[in-house]
Amino acid sequence: MALLNRREFIATAAVAAGARPAAEPPRRYLILDSRVVERGEHVVLRVGKVKKDPRNPLFAEDKAWEARFDNLYANVVREPGTGLYRCWYSPFIVDEAVRTTPRSERKSKPYRALKREMGVCYAESNDGIVWRKPALGIVDFEGSRDNNLVVRGPHGAGVLLDAREPDPARRYKMFFQDKTTSGGFSRDGMHWSDPVSFASIGAVGDTHNNAIWANEISRYVGITRLWDRAAKQRLVGRTESEDFLHWTKAVEVLRADPRAPESQTYAMPIFEYAGVYLGLLMMFHTPSDTVTCELSWSADTRRWERVDSGNPLIPLGGAGACDSGCVYAAATPVVLDDEIHLYYGASNGPHTGWRDGFFCLAHLRPDGFAAMEAPDDGTVITRPAEVTGSRLVVNADASSGELRAAVAGDERLQVERATPLRGDHVKAVCRWRGADLERLRGKRVQFMFALRSARLFSFGFEG
Repeated sequence: MALLNRREFIATAAVAAGARPAAEPPRRYLILDSRVVERGEHVVLRVGKVKKDPRNPLFAEDKAWEARFDNLYANVVREPGTGLYRCWYSPFIVDEAVRTTPRSERKSKPYRALKREMGVCYAESNDGIVWRKPALGIVDFEGSRDNNLVVRGPHGAGVLLDAREPDPARRYKMFFQDKTTSGGFSRDGMHWSDPVSFASIGAVGDTHNNAIWANEISRYVGITRLWDRAAKQRLVGRTESEDFLHWTKAVEVLRADPRAPESQTYAMPIFEYAGVYLGLLMMFHTPSDTVTCELSWSADTRRWERVDSGNPLIPLGGAGACDSGCVYAAATPVVLDDEIHLYYGASNGPHTGWRDGFFCLAHLRPDGFAAMEAPDDGTVITRPAEVTGSRLVVNADASSGELRAAVAGDERLQVERATPLRGDHVKAVCRWRGADLERLRGKRVQFMFALRSARLFSFGFEG
C-alpha cells in the first residue's frame, strides 16, 4: 500500500500532553469538518449515499385543503419519551389554478400561480412510516373544522420543539413569513398564538424558514431568504436572537457558486449534529427547473461551506418516480441509534410547472453525511485530537478494500503494526499488535488513516 513516508509521518507531530480544556472534548469527529482534518492525499470528500424507502410515498395530496403540496416545507419531530413522530407541513390550501384547471387540460396549459393561500397542517405516526392526518377541529376550511390544519396563512413555516424553554406555553416555536418575518408559540404544537412580527429581520422569507437553538453561541439562529435582485439570485439569509422575540437584521451567508449561477440556493433547514452545524441545502437548477438536496456545514452557523458541491445528498428519482422533479428536505432529520431518517417533500414535476406532491423518506447510516473516499490508496491526516477513551473507533466502509490507523510520534502505534480493517462498519475498533490507546488518554495526538478503496465517515473513542 502506498503510504506517506513513515519517518515523515512520525515527525509531523509528537504526542503532546496538555491540560484538558474546560469544555468536555468530543468523543466523535465527523470527517467532513475541516477543523478535524489537517490534510489528505489521494482522497476526496464525497457526500453520503441515502437509501430511499421502498414504501415511498408515505402520504400525498389527498385532502380537499391540500390543493398543492408544492414544496411541502415539512418539519418532523420525534417526541422524547413517547417516540411519537410529529410532522407540520405547509401545502397551499387554496390554489385557484389547481381548482380551475382539470387534469386533462394541464398538459396544454402552463401552470400560473393565481390566488393562493398557504396553511400549516399536522400529521403523526407511531413508527415514522404509516402516517395519519387527524381531524383536529381547530381551523375552519370552507365551513368545516373537520381537518388537520393548525393555522392558516404562514408561508414556509419552520417548527421548533424547544426542550430548553422554561415556559410551557412557548415549548413549540414557529418561524415563518407573514406580512413580515414572524413567529408564533404553542404549548402542544396544535394551538398557536397570534403571529408576532419580527420586522427587524427585513427578509423576503419566501422559502422554508427555520430556526434552532445554537449551543455554540447561546443564541437562536433563524435561516430565511434574501434576494440579490440585480443578480437575480436567491440567497440564504441568517438572523439571530437571544429570546426568539428580538432578532438581528438578516445577512447573507450563502449563495450560488459564481461559476454555476444557474443553480441557486433555494432553502436550507439547519441542525446541530456531532459538534457541527449541518444544512440541508436545496438547490434550484433553473435550466432543468428541478430542485435537489445538497449538503453544507458550519462551525458557528455564520460561515457556511458546501460539501461536495454539485452532488446531491438526496438525488432525484428516475423518470416516473414520485420524486423525479423536486426534492425539499424536511427540518430536521430524525436521528436513531442505527440510522438517520431524512424526510422530504417530493414532486413528480418541475418547480414552476404542474406537479403532484408527496411526503417521502430516505435512510442514511449514522454519521453518513459525507466521507473521505480513496478510490485506490490514500491517506487522511487529522489535526491533534484529545484521546478520551482506550479504543479508537471508526465509521468506515472498507467492503471493497481496507483501512489501517496510526498515531503520530508513537512507534508502537504505526500503520505497520495495525490490523487491517475490512468490511462495512458503523463502529469498528482499530487495533495494533501489542498496543492500545490507554496510555495516551488525556493527551492530544494526530492520527493517520491509510485507506485502500475505502470511505471514512468519522472517528472517535470509547472505553
